[in-house]
Amino acid sequence: MSEENDGIKLIMAVIRPDKLADVKRALAEAGAPSLTVTNVSGRGSQPAKKGQWRGEEYTVDLHQKVKIECVVADTPAEDVVDAIVEAAHTGEKGDGKVFVMPVESAVQVRTGKEGKPAV
Repeated sequence: MSEENDGIKLIMAVIRPDKLADVKRALAEAGAPSLTVTNVSGRGSQPAKKGQWRGEEYTVDLHQKVKIECVVADTPAEDVVDAIVEAAHTGEKGDGKVFVMPVESAVQVRTGKEGKPAV
């Protein structure tokens, strides 16, 4: 990894969909407004829900979540993680998780810039 790529981090969070607006606002305030959002399903410690449809009982154990990916170079990753955790917190099971990973390389497609300037 080149010195130019030191400090580039990918922050990935899986949160409740209803907390997305709060997290977007918190990321903008933390200096990390660029993000990618994907609708996902998953299961963890959040309990399964039982339901009934047309007389048949079913179990929902895959819950709808939102995955947020944010790459930062100049903003400290810890500040971004703190912003996400604070904005997404409800105190209940199923609030989500945040992962931080180093980025080996980054290239901006339009300009061809590499490393931190690409982020």
